[in-house]
Amino acid sequence: MDISGLHIAIIGAGYAGASTAKALSLAGATVDVYEQAKEIREVGAGIGLRPSSLDQFRKWGILEAIERVTSPSESFEILTAAGERIAKENWPEADTYGLTTRFVHRGDFLDALIAELPEGMVHLDHKLVGIEDHGATATATFENGASVTADLVIGADGIRSQVRGRLFSDQQPVFAGEHAYRVVIDADRTHGLPFDSNLRMYIGRGTKIYFLPLLHRGQVSYDVTALSADPTPNPTATLDDLLSTVEGFDERIVATTRDLDMSAVNIRAVYDIDPVDTWHSDSVALVGDAAHAMCHHQGQGANSAILDA
Repeated sequence: MDISGLHIAIIGAGYAGASTAKALSLAGATVDVYEQAKEIREVGAGIGLRPSSLDQFRKWGILEAIERVTSPSESFEILTAAGERIAKENWPEADTYGLTTRFVHRGDFLDALIAELPEGMVHLDHKLVGIEDHGATATATFENGASVTADLVIGADGIRSQVRGRLFSDQQPVFAGEHAYRVVIDADRTHGLPFDSNLRMYIGRGTKIYFLPLLHRGQVSYDVTALSADPTPNPTATLDDLLSTVEGFDERIVATTRDLDMSAVNIRAVYDIDPVDTWHSDSVALVGDAAHAMCHHQGQGANSAILDA
């Protein structure tokens, strides 16, 4: 299908929106991205970019830019709370694409993606307040009084998508019964825990602790995901709360946790959504978390958003 000449408006400038904007602009469309925030920034945590995602960047001509802010990884280990290995596997897809999984700080990743978009494509401070599907076109209106009519409007506005809620489904996010505590710390503050290219997940008593190395930064993305009955989207917690969660884990994990600056720790309840039956009409479509939000494990959401694009 030839999309050159189409005007496409994308709602949201996160991974899904930025990736989709890059892919569609390369295919010849005229693309504008509308982001509700006054500045683009991402929570301080790390994710893994899979070979299938990196292959898309290679096709779009931006792989080198992404590689500059990432570190390669060969394998993933699962360990007990005490640090005894349960399993170790090489990342899949490496032979298929000739690429291996790479780890990246979320903020660095989004900055690199946005930097690859043409200047003026992203419009900040545009919070969606209405969308109307006319059949052949659609119109989005924003809180600042602006509006845009486009051949295609794409909702890349996340798990609580206004585009999805207004046009396709009243499906609400579903609490997964977990809280995630995420922070990036210097490798020399991990009390001798292994620091190499491997991702390690320690598991015990319903808690999962991820150590994701950001070798190029000399840092580790530290993620504690623990069972909780509190569905508050942005809960609060004290250091004592977090220490009770890691009680019984490897003493190096306990010591690393004890040293955390809680003001730097991002705390979120974990949500996904049940399947949405309809993802598009002739002039409106959903991508990324707006269409199929997943729990945050293993970077599923970001990688799926890239493949959507």
